[in-house]
Amino acid sequence: MQPSEPMLRGSGDKPTSPSLLANPLDFISEDHLRERQICAVIDGLASADALDRQAATTVLRFLNEELNVHLRDEMEDLFPLLARRCAEEDAIEGAIDRIRADQDEAMRLLPEVRAMLAGCLDRGADLTAKERAVLSRFAGHVRRHLVAENAILLPIARARLTRADLKTLSKHMRTRRGLPDSTETTDAE
Repeated sequence: MQPSEPMLRGSGDKPTSPSLLANPLDFISEDHLRERQICAVIDGLASADALDRQAATTVLRFLNEELNVHLRDEMEDLFPLLARRCAEEDAIEGAIDRIRADQDEAMRLLPEVRAMLAGCLDRGADLTAKERAVLSRFAGHVRRHLVAENAILLPIARARLTRADLKTLSKHMRTRRGLPDSTETTDAE
């Protein structure tokens, strides 16, 4: 049997492939790459004098179709699993609290960000200086929680979560996306 080739990371320019759901921590890591890419697009929108309609549409699609599901993966499953599995010396509760604070602030700004981008697209208008500042603040909060998740939570999750935890996490993530459980097979199989 040949060793499998390591999977190359995506560019973050499209939604994370559902094929990664078999390895839910890899899927979350890839989703983080996607979020960082979207933050770069937001930075471009915030620094441009004229609205890039395609970039604004990409950001809106991400915010409307991907972000909420990803945050639910973390808040409803990953964070509680970590809280149950981690030892006191991991100090996971404090890390989760800091991450949630940035997520909460990003979520507080989210309706305004959506409305601004949709409004500019509808009117064919450019973003104002105030709107560009809101976009920058939003991207900053998203980046801060990503840094903490990638540097603290995911390495601890890889060390502490059991196979059963990962299977449960994968199942919940698949269900959240309307996908069948990975143990289900088609009639052709």
